[in-house]
Amino acid sequence: MKRLLRILKLTGIILGVLVIILLAIVFIAGNKTFKAPYPEIKASTDSAMIERGRYLAYGPSHCASCHIPMEKFFKVEKGLIIPLSGGWEVKFPGFGTLRAPNLTPDEKTGIGKLIDNEIARALRYGVSHKGKILFPFMPFQEMSNEDMTAIISFLRSQEPVKNLVEPTKFGFLAKALIAFGMFKPQGPKNTPPESVHKEASIEYGKYLANHVANCRSCHTLMDASGKFIGKDFAGGNIFPDDFGKGFTYIAPNLTPDSESGILSKWSEETFITRFKKGRIIEFTPMPWGSYSRMDSIDLSALYKYLISLEPVHYKIEKTVWTPGEELPKSK
Repeated sequence: MKRLLRILKLTGIILGVLVIILLAIVFIAGNKTFKAPYPEIKASTDSAMIERGRYLAYGPSHCASCHIPMEKFFKVEKGLIIPLSGGWEVKFPGFGTLRAPNLTPDEKTGIGKLIDNEIARALRYGVSHKGKILFPFMPFQEMSNEDMTAIISFLRSQEPVKNLVEPTKFGFLAKALIAFGMFKPQGPKNTPPESVHKEASIEYGKYLANHVANCRSCHTLMDASGKFIGKDFAGGNIFPDDFGKGFTYIAPNLTPDSESGILSKWSEETFITRFKKGRIIEFTPMPWGSYSRMDSIDLSALYKYLISLEPVHYKIEKTVWTPGEELPKSK
């Protein structure tokens, strides 16, 4: 019996030491910095370039859906153009509190002291000017150099707004994923194009859906580390509402599957009309206000691309779940 107790005690000590070592690894390696190239991007003062950046920021790239104070979100959704002074906050249990920074050129609280290449690196590689990983909310890895230049040019053109936003704070789960290499910056898989021709085509729609408007990231099932585990555009990601109302939203299937794809029975005219109407469901995470500003060429291209996809049968029972309802189990 004494021998058994000694073994159990020793086992407990070993387990305790291992736990301490594991915690130390997570809290040290979970705060590591990353290296990434600095894209050769330089802001322009050309009015047409700035206007293109404004269109992207308040339209398909929907920067204005996050980089604003939370209390002004619905004003932006209804068409008000306000400076991108940051402040949006999202909390994920165990993962941490994610906050959108001030993107106006204020030198103390915004991007005023950052060089163009640092901003471009954040957009293309998900690495901040301090070398920290950024949560992959911005799928701009393969955005064209011209469009990235346009966005940065527009950001520089704003009036500076002093608005100190606390930095994102990762929780234990996020730090553990970072420490063990499961959550790391993702750069472009292909060389980003210098420019992309804007036209109502499948190819331009593909560019918008994958590298500008973030359709793929929301409508393709992901795991906790941001890795795609589902079929492209087949839906399934679960989103709690950011306003504490208790609703839950599930991204629908955007492939043209005749039974489970919501677009299978939509005409191009129906698609464009729906987007132009903007927000109908009040607290949905879909940035309808930004997308309602997209012009008909972009919406037509997006529609043409989505209905050209390979149909995927993935039934989403419904997209809005009220408080207290039991969510469906993962398939």
